[in-house]
Amino acid sequence: MAEKREMRPRGYYKAWRPIATRWMDNDVYGHVNNVVYYSFFDTAVNAWLVEHGLLDIEKGPMIGLVVETGCTYARPVAFPEEVQAGIAVSRVGNSSVRYEIGLFVKGSNQPAAEGFFVHVYVDREGRRPKPLTPEWKAVISRIAVDI
Repeated sequence: MAEKREMRPRGYYKAWRPIATRWMDNDVYGHVNNVVYYSFFDTAVNAWLVEHGLLDIEKGPMIGLVVETGCTYARPVAFPEEVQAGIAVSRVGNSSVRYEIGLFVKGSNQPAAEGFFVHVYVDREGRRPKPLTPEWKAVISRIAVDI
């Protein structure tokens, strides 16, 4: 088994998104089900992209496809807790971006979970990789770390 590393602190993340948990997010064990964390990741990153003019979910010529993802859980989250999702970019390729996401319960300095996902940006119609423009990379660099 791999050695467990320390989770990243709040200061690592460059952008934030509050996310309300919902009653339906809890599973029979009384906490937010693990699959919901991936929805939190997707919501945080895509909302940031939309707000910064990089993603037009209805008509934009380029869309991001998730090609890899992962999550490490540290403590359970349960309704009605508010999640604060921290976002950072740790890698920018020709047509891909790796996003790091930390999920913190409001008021806590320790992450409840942290994860990542990699978007490959493709042409909406043909679904072929599309190079990121310099303008796109400039906006993404605002939340970049470790690169």
